[in-house]
Amino acid sequence: MRSLLVAVALALNLGTPVMATKEPPFTVEFKHGEFEVRDYPPLVVAEVSVTGDRKDAAGNGFRLLASYIFGGNTRRQKIAMTAPVIQSPVGETIAMTSPVVQTGGNGTWAIRFIMPCGSTLETLPLPNNPRVKLHSLAAARVAVVRFSGLARQDDVAARTLALSRFVVAQHLRAVGSPSLAQYDPPWTPWFIRRNEMMIPVAPAAGTK
Repeated sequence: MRSLLVAVALALNLGTPVMATKEPPFTVEFKHGEFEVRDYPPLVVAEVSVTGDRKDAAGNGFRLLASYIFGGNTRRQKIAMTAPVIQSPVGETIAMTSPVVQTGGNGTWAIRFIMPCGSTLETLPLPNNPRVKLHSLAAARVAVVRFSGLARQDDVAARTLALSRFVVAQHLRAVGSPSLAQYDPPWTPWFIRRNEMMIPVAPAAGTK
């Protein structure tokens, strides 16, 4: 995956780590220590489902999605890469009375690239690979905890547990699976890497 991420940066003329690319806009609804609750607008994503352990699935999914934005589409069009790359287990539910952790195992994972701001299903080229799907995501509220490091499985599990407890403590209701968001290429020093665990939560009563 390292060589592919290097190729992404060069092919897209980024010249800087992925963390310097554009990110989807959001507003911070609430912040408490290392935790945030954010509101994201509607987004369009390219997504692929991959089986295997978390690390292998991330690499395989990244390759499929990178092919699409490199020009593996009906217009041979290059699409700007945005951050983060998001990975979440497919079909996993979260029981807030007993916080779950993201274990992955040999399950199925959804890997997502967020399309550039202003993209729509109508304006984006269709992927050549039928495994790559384009989706519109509705506006969402998300509980987030940020952490540095290599995002090893123990780190992911610990941060997922902490974020799940935060959701419970704040009387929020989880409405989806935990996701791992990664913002940096692998040559970024481990101590300044930006990773985030995210859990979608229901908006407060009386809000949209």
